[in-house]
Amino acid sequence: MATDFAAVARLLANPARSAVVDALMEGRPLAAGELARLAGVRPSTVSEHLAALVDGGLLAVVNAGRHRYFQLAGAHVAEALEALALICPTTPVKSLRQANGSRAFRTARSCYDHLAGALGVAVLERMVGREWLVPGLQGSGAGYEVGPDGDAAFARLGVDVQACRNARRQFARPCLDWTQRRSHLAGALGAAVLAALLDCGWVRRTTTGRGLLITPGGVVGVREMFAIEVADLDSSTLDSSTLDGAAPLDPDGVAPGLG
Repeated sequence: MATDFAAVARLLANPARSAVVDALMEGRPLAAGELARLAGVRPSTVSEHLAALVDGGLLAVVNAGRHRYFQLAGAHVAEALEALALICPTTPVKSLRQANGSRAFRTARSCYDHLAGALGVAVLERMVGREWLVPGLQGSGAGYEVGPDGDAAFARLGVDVQACRNARRQFARPCLDWTQRRSHLAGALGAAVLAALLDCGWVRRTTTGRGLLITPGGVVGVREMFAIEVADLDSSTLDSSTLDGAAPLDPDGVAPGLG
């Protein structure tokens, strides 16, 4: 039986629909009006696009009283979109604001509900290197299990490992990061790690998009917890041709270069 790639390709070929699914990669449900604004189309127009994406199985509707919100149909859709991004060109950078936004996006962002970007990749590599995570047993797929030092480490971070095991999804798995070409941590454990970083204030969400801002406390926190220097991540993951001559912004007290 052949796979009908064209059916999904037709859905994503429209720039407005592409912008909608990209916005929902953040993992939070959004109303039609907000999605229309992000896609740059009229509310009446976005309704048609949303209906097509729901019918095509990419989006799901969340009803809250009289209000309707839209989200990706599941983690499997987010994983497929992240993988597709590996072969997609990036949008052109035409301003200093866009350059700094691209810089932050590559350094730290959410991939549906887990941590991605250079920080996400580095965190997973530290977890594996310190044996907080070890490859899963044969037959468990390409996932991870908690290693000898993992339970205590995750507890210090504020992650309930047992609750992650009880979740109705894969416990911990690698997810190939399209900006880094290496894996970050996904699954229930990956979602819990991002939630813990948000709860302790080491990262915070931007007002739009799925980029994450690393706070000054986060710079210290990830250094002490993971032995990761945020400044090294920033300088080592930038495309110098994209950011040539662009001075970093420092909004709201966020560490320079991450805003």
